[in-house]
Amino acid sequence: MHRDKKAVVEVVPRLLRLRDAPYYLGVDRHRFNREVRPFVTEIRVGRQGVAFDRLELDAWAEEYKRRNGRPASQNGGQLWDASAYRGSGIATGSGTSTNRSSEQRFTRALEQATSSRRS
Repeated sequence: MHRDKKAVVEVVPRLLRLRDAPYYLGVDRHRFNREVRPFVTEIRVGRQGVAFDRLELDAWAEEYKRRNGRPASQNGGQLWDASAYRGSGIATGSGTSTNRSSEQRFTRALEQATSSRRS
């Protein structure tokens, strides 16, 4: 006996409601309103509904990835944008100052900060 199997096709709507658009992009609603919404077209649906074009959201995501993405680290290697920095913000001491009074205030503040006794 031959049975016809119906193919299950999942359809993603072209217009995504405001409640669904942040989830589609994987961000929370606040981040969506701050970082995405100003750059995509808002489409009125009915009297109060707001929707966004899924293809435009995809384009925004691609642009965001292009600007902020980086290749994944492979086998614990150094990332492509990681660079060694000269100097350290941890070391104590004073640098060269172009203003003598600023240097004196900095030296006093540094002594107070590293002193074991608090005033």
